[in-house]
Amino acid sequence: MEPFVSQIYFGDLLAGADEAGRGPLAGEVVAAAVILDPTRPISGLADSKKLSEKKREALFIEIQEKALAYGIASASIEEIDELNILHASMLAMSRAVAKLSVTPEHVLIDGNRVPKQLVCSAEAVVKGDARQAAISAASILAKVTRDRDIVQAAKVYPEYGFEKHKGYPTAQHLEAIRLHGITPIHRRSFGPVKKILEG
Repeated sequence: MEPFVSQIYFGDLLAGADEAGRGPLAGEVVAAAVILDPTRPISGLADSKKLSEKKREALFIEIQEKALAYGIASASIEEIDELNILHASMLAMSRAVAKLSVTPEHVLIDGNRVPKQLVCSAEAVVKGDARQAAISAASILAKVTRDRDIVQAAKVYPEYGFEKHKGYPTAQHLEAIRLHGITPIHRRSFGPVKKILEG
């Protein structure tokens, strides 16, 4: 993992932020922001998508225990449909940063865009979840939180198999939508859902 380049300039109050759930057809988009404690290092941080579920769950707990501060927030399905997923993701990340109990001096945002509503300076880091530990930590908090939310939804809508595909447009999920229609947690502005609604 590459070192914190920006930490030279911004001391220990450097936050990482990332989101989970831009691609699924259902559920909220969830974001997290994390300020790591340099005196309490966490080993094994990486892009959340490349970690096993068991490893993510273990790191989820460790990050919350060791971080100087963390915030988790979301943008609703209604906001996704109204704003589009990109702007909803930016909104969720700005909310996560705002929930930090310590105001960061600088925020590293995963991707190539920076939310407009942030309370401090920020920069985008392409593939940051694999390059910066604070972003990796944020990606883990966001993904575990979102996965837990969608697994709860699976209990309400068992015929859709959300616990397996987490809302992504798999063949199983698309077939379930064709058979059973959409649920209140489906994103109506997304192509496959919109097509079924219009058909």
